[in-house]
Amino acid sequence: MRNRVIVVGGGAAGLMAAGQAAIAGADVVLLEKMKTPGRKVRISGKGRCNVTNIAQLAEFISHFGRNGRFLHQPFHRFFSPDLIAFFETRGLALVKERGGRVFPASSRAGDVVDMFTAWLTELGVSVRPSSRVSELLVTDKPAWLDHNRQPQKALQAGRGGMARSQVQRCSEQVIQGVVCNSNEVYGNAVIVATGGASYPATGSTGDGYQLSAALGHTIITPRPALVPVTTAGGMAARLAGLHLRNISVNLFINNKKKGGDFGELLFMKYGLSGPVILTLSTQIVDALSAGDKVELHLDVKPALDTKKLDARLLRDLTKRHNEPMDSVLRGLMPQKMVAVCLDKTGISPSRLAGEIRAAERKSLRNWLKCIVFQITGYRGFKEAIITCGGVDLAEINSRTMESKLCSGLYLAGELLDLQADTGGYNLQAAFSTGWLAGRSAAKALDPRG
Repeated sequence: MRNRVIVVGGGAAGLMAAGQAAIAGADVVLLEKMKTPGRKVRISGKGRCNVTNIAQLAEFISHFGRNGRFLHQPFHRFFSPDLIAFFETRGLALVKERGGRVFPASSRAGDVVDMFTAWLTELGVSVRPSSRVSELLVTDKPAWLDHNRQPQKALQAGRGGMARSQVQRCSEQVIQGVVCNSNEVYGNAVIVATGGASYPATGSTGDGYQLSAALGHTIITPRPALVPVTTAGGMAARLAGLHLRNISVNLFINNKKKGGDFGELLFMKYGLSGPVILTLSTQIVDALSAGDKVELHLDVKPALDTKKLDARLLRDLTKRHNEPMDSVLRGLMPQKMVAVCLDKTGISPSRLAGEIRAAERKSLRNWLKCIVFQITGYRGFKEAIITCGGVDLAEINSRTMESKLCSGLYLAGELLDLQADTGGYNLQAAFSTGWLAGRSAAKALDPRG
């Protein structure tokens, strides 16, 4: 057990942590509850795995919102250029695409997992699949290690003969190991990288929240993030399957504009999905949870202001004055939208373009510039790309990823209250926090410091 680091969870953060701890000289055991590690990595990026983004540091961190400042230290130690070099030196070719996104050149997410698997094997990491951790073993820190102990809230922790008495919060707890498949596995340090609660079929079922909370960690309520939303009425269902590009979407909460995005949107039977929706979904989820009124306003002609769009409509209606409206409008929008547009503006499909009055033209223009959807809810964790919420960052040392409540316990990845937009940001955070946790855990056990 000398210098043993136990890594709980074989996702992006756990795989990186295990390898880095081994490089730093530790004896590493990786416990993964699924039959194979990296299940969620294999489906990320629609099976292509958007490993990172080449955005500069300030912009990169801005995608995490107010919690992004926590990442200054992890990113200072291991950032996107380091990750790119890490993959390429191990034979995984990468390509940079639109928006600074970085993918495997093969477009196969499985290649990322295969690279990690081979790497861990070379390093001698003991990877144990089908190994579910149900408890963290802790003991009280000896008094001589902390002469300024302040008694705080007592918690029940430990297993068997270890720490069955009440242990104290803060640094008075010391990690001893884990309970895995009902057996005690001892280690000098434990890295918990179990992921969040999104895509539970891949093994991310929120186990790390319970493990962390049992030692006193505060869990910011987990919510689905980067998730599709549901809408009122039947308009979305009528447009289901339609994929729009280059549209503008504005978010209104209690009738006040609170955000917006530009890009791609997908209509679903239940509501709306696609990159622009996923980006705005965190605000939407929180607003709905607070009981607020939420609307999305779609502008399907953002390249044309109101005056230019009106001129375009007038030109088409005049030029094609003897054609029915359901034919004329196909030049302005996808065919699937035509019937919905005419229905919402009260114009008959068979009406001739030359018969359209100025007020009706205005209705068409206004609809194209502002299609309103009332948001009624959001899809669950099964469809969420990531989890919003998690272990409170105030209880984690950003320089080492060590818990401030338990010595020798490190936390990394989506388990933490860190979440960003789509674009490779979240995986980079997982790799960076995993890298730092692995290195820090091994270094702390090295008697040479």
